Amino acid sequence: MLSTYTATSGESFRRWRPAPAIRVSILLHVAGLAFLAAEPAAWPWVAVLLIGNHLALSMAVLFPRGRVLGPNLVRLPASAARRREICLTFDDGPTPEATPRVLDLLDHFRAKATFFCIGENAVAYPELVREIARRGHSVENHSYHHRHTFAFHGLSWLRREVDSAQAAITAITGRSPQFFRAPAGFRSPLLDPILATRGLRYVSWTRRGFDTIRGNPWRVLRRLIRGLAAGDVLLLHDSGPVALDVLPKLLEEITSRGLKPVSLSAACDDGSEE
Repeated sequence: MLSTYTATSGESFRRWRPAPAIRVSILLHVAGLAFLAAEPAAWPWVAVLLIGNHLALSMAVLFPRGRVLGPNLVRLPASAARRREICLTFDDGPTPEATPRVLDLLDHFRAKATFFCIGENAVAYPELVREIARRGHSVENHSYHHRHTFAFHGLSWLRREVDSAQAAITAITGRSPQFFRAPAGFRSPLLDPILATRGLRYVSWTRRGFDTIRGNPWRVLRRLIRGLAAGDVLLLHDSGPVALDVLPKLLEEITSRGLKPVSLSAACDDGSEE
């Protein structure tokens, strides 16, 4: 894994403001410890309270589009929607089997997209990452190793995963990622302060096709185009063959509805948030 990411000049950072659920959790822990100091015999009740709190936060992890654990971009800003923009996002690449063909299809339809790259894949295929950026798409952070247990690790491990991917992508493209998406969309309750201090915004999606689970391209396409509208963020993967079958038909549908596929960085460059 690469060394810890070092911020570059000109990067934006935001002050971390705990989400309401996190503030409640902190208050419960403080109150529980204070009550325990005054009434040691009450430890079973305090334990039940804190265990229930942790279970509630763990449940929130399983809702990728939720905002309980912090800000979450599930749709583009209103200004982008007014411009009839949408965003196609591709996770888990780059891969030499699929990514070049995805790029060619996007070029054919004059579409721009966002690629959430796994750090170790970026290191393995740096020329592909540079080609993504060269063609006008944005390259964003999808963790370094893409562990499906991502949301259940401690603070130091999470920091290494974010920072190592950030360092790898920055070194390859010369541009620091602005957005982060957790593996499988499972977001840790500890993640948001890490993202805030690195100037990263968390992104999920408006709808996803489940193209890594479903082998039927028509069913994947139907999920993506049902209710398709300006401001949507769509999720596919450039790590498997299904997206290659879906993408031409999806881009035709997008064009027929008068929508414009742009990168996340282009859609959000006015600094607005939902």
